[in-house]
Amino acid sequence: MSNNLLKVEYRQEIIGIYRDKVKYIVEITHGGLNDYKVISSYEQSILLNKVNSYVAKLEDKWDNIVSKKLLVKSKEEILKEAEFQTKLAKNAIIEVENVLLKTLTINDVVNWEKLKDKRKYPVPRPKEGLSVNQKSRPTPQKPKLLKHPAQPNPEDFKVKLSFLDRVFTSVKEEKIQKAERNYAEAFKNWKSSCNKIDVGNRKLMSQFDTDLSKHKHETEKLHQSHLLDIKNWERDESTFYNKQKQDNLKVDELKNLYLQLDPSAIVEYCDLVLNNSEYPENFPKSFEIEYQPDSKILIVDYSLPSLEQFPTISEVKVIKGELKTYQIPETQKLKMFDTTMYNITLRTIHELFEADVIKAIDAISFNGWVYAVNKATGKHENNCILSIQVKQTEFVNVDLRHVDPKTCFKNLKGVASSKLSGLTAIKPIMSISRSDKRFVNHQDVAHLMDSSTNLASMDWEDFEHLIREIFEKEFSSNGGEVKVTQASRDGGVDAIAFDPDPIRGGKIVIQAKRYTNTVGVAAVRDLFGTVLNEGATKGILVTTSDYGPDAYNFANGKPLTLMNGSNLLYLLEKHGHHARINIKEARENMR
Repeated sequence: MSNNLLKVEYRQEIIGIYRDKVKYIVEITHGGLNDYKVISSYEQSILLNKVNSYVAKLEDKWDNIVSKKLLVKSKEEILKEAEFQTKLAKNAIIEVENVLLKTLTINDVVNWEKLKDKRKYPVPRPKEGLSVNQKSRPTPQKPKLLKHPAQPNPEDFKVKLSFLDRVFTSVKEEKIQKAERNYAEAFKNWKSSCNKIDVGNRKLMSQFDTDLSKHKHETEKLHQSHLLDIKNWERDESTFYNKQKQDNLKVDELKNLYLQLDPSAIVEYCDLVLNNSEYPENFPKSFEIEYQPDSKILIVDYSLPSLEQFPTISEVKVIKGELKTYQIPETQKLKMFDTTMYNITLRTIHELFEADVIKAIDAISFNGWVYAVNKATGKHENNCILSIQVKQTEFVNVDLRHVDPKTCFKNLKGVASSKLSGLTAIKPIMSISRSDKRFVNHQDVAHLMDSSTNLASMDWEDFEHLIREIFEKEFSSNGGEVKVTQASRDGGVDAIAFDPDPIRGGKIVIQAKRYTNTVGVAAVRDLFGTVLNEGATKGILVTTSDYGPDAYNFANGKPLTLMNGSNLLYLLEKHGHHARINIKEARENMR
């Protein structure tokens, strides 16, 4: 269902006079169905079930509508869609079937020069000269000033006297006086007009001077900004190339160390080889490598794909105008799984031997692990299902183009069950050493405790050693081992257990939380992330307090165990130790 169509909003309200009751409310809206519903409950878990149930109904309803719309498509469109999906399905099967043959056409030797970063600095240099911002602000132009009108000419106002005007003196004087008045009026108007023009011109010039000054200021500001942009660009460019140079020097350094047979460099080189290897998108690419320089044996713990990560569709046909998907038969899928496990094993060994240009590896010990659901328990387990150790002198005589992978594996003395798809756990021929630089010498603190010891007030470092000690006793019955890590108070790994049991064992991450408050879901999420990062099979979180409902919900279905204070006291008593947990007392001591 499209996330754009379905909208789920959560909120909560305080109910009751004493505001001690919380009501959880969810509003569900589906745009395609024009459906709106409000669901509420006083219990989050009950509300979640209701919401999931209702959303599932909406999904079914919408899927039916989408399916009906598909019927409207033309036969040609449906046929093309079937052909396209069939092609994708067949290509996915072919890609899996050619897992081994694909690598035979590739040179697996690491190309050191290709590891180097030779890119040009991707950011273009700021352009020189006027910027776009400057061009959008043109230089103010000097205004065109108005000119003064022509000054009245006295000659234009002179009276032209007739004969009679000369005879009648009074008339003559009147005309002369009138002409003089007209000139005086014209001169006055001219003077006023000139004054107005002068005022207007001064305003224009004043505004021009202001605009010009502002433009110069902005231009200078843009110029300085542009210079700063260039300076910053040159700094960033220099930083880019300096880092690039340093990274490339590290490649050369790694190459030199590798050629000098440095064990760490050999491991890193082999890591590069396997990382360069391309597999189907759904297949995991996770592995651990250890090199033993004395025996020149390379040990590889490789994560193989589970059955769920294999192709499932064989063909898509059009039946009665509808697309029908045909699944790969179960027997064919199981056979594909078994063959692919052997192919990946042989491919990995081939790639590592082919890339070994300095002949640092005499033999490879390969352990194939599968993380999948145990059908008997319904829980995820990480089991080693095949193991092989083969010498390079022996392997070079194998022609992988024509071998039957299972027969080749058995001929090389590989160990595995008859049907790998059964995920039967086997013991690796040779295991990676579990030494870890984070491990420190442990301290036994349990013997210092008695029934009066409040674990919630215990020194946090002593608490971590106590957890290590009690779990060591728990795992020791079947040869397990527990290591405590350096104290850091950073919420990381506090202890690591190694359980040799081939079914439920493996690497187990343990975190200790000497808390006086409820442990939230964030701590459980962090633990799950640590389990994944460490490649562990399980995570255990131990606290002196308890966990919130979100924490338990998140842990459900994951390889996580949450132990609260009561569980911890029970485990201590099981191994003959007594203590107590008093949260209130611990809080008071912390004040």
